[in-house]
Formats: sequence, structure tokens, C-alpha cells
Amino acid sequence: MDNDKTISCLNNLIETCRDGQNGFKEAAENVKNPELKSFFNQISLDRARFVGELQQEVRRFGGDPENTGSTAAALHRVWMDIKGTFTGKSDESILSECERGEDSAVDAYKDALKDENLPGDVRTLVDRQFRNVKEAHDRVKQWRDAKGATSSR
Repeated sequence: MDNDKTISCLNNLIETCRDGQNGFKEAAENVKNPELKSFFNQISLDRARFVGELQQEVRRFGGDPENTGSTAAALHRVWMDIKGTFTGKSDESILSECERGEDSAVDAYKDALKDENLPGDVRTLVDRQFRNVKEAHDRVKQWRDAKGATSSR
């Protein structure tokens, strides 16, 4: 994989993580459940750390860690839509919107990992972050499912 492709891939993930960081921060500000608030704040911090790690890799490959590509813009719009729905919503609906945003993040990481020419050290970093993103997605889904079961009783 040439450096330009690696940089583009990493920049797409940077934008994905920035969107998640902002979305989870917004979610934390609007949920009522203290455990969810803490979880969302932690995920936001994790995504900020991921951005830093990815930016470092972009610089190592000689690139500028900025991205305005169409994939990143689409993911950004997903989180913007989600953020617009938070105020005044139930924890369950916020969880549903977070899950939707995380679906996009999981897809972005899967797309990055599909490239067989991704350098090994970059693949290791992306795979580690992907596992964390997937775990966060699954926890959000579990909480959403549990909230749905509670509210339908």
C-alpha cells in the first residue's frame, strides 16, 4: 500500500473517531442514568485517544492528519443527526442513536481492515481500535435492548 492510500485510510478513521468522540460527549451530557453518563464519557475519551494515535501514524507516513473525504463527511452527518435528537430524549432513544452511530464506526473500521496491503504495524493499531469500537457498540446495544425490555413491561 502506498503512503497516500495509508494516509487516506487513517484520515477516514480519524474523522470517524472525532465524530464518535463528539457524539458520545453529547450523549453523556443528555442521559439521565449516571452509569451511562460515565460510560459515554469514557468512550468519548477513548475516541480522543484513538484520534491522537491515528494522527501520529498519518504524520509518520508524511501526511497531514486532516480529512474532508466523502466517507468521513457521511459519518459526520450521521453523528450530527444523532446529536440533534438528544435533547429531551429518553436514555433508550439516546442509546438507539448511539448504536446507529456506532454501526457506522464499525463499518469504517471493517473497511479499513479489508485492505490486505495495510502495513502490519498500522493493521495492528487499527485492529486494536476496531475491537474497542466493536465492544463499545455491543455494550450500547445490550443497554438499549435492556432499556427496551424494561420500558415495555
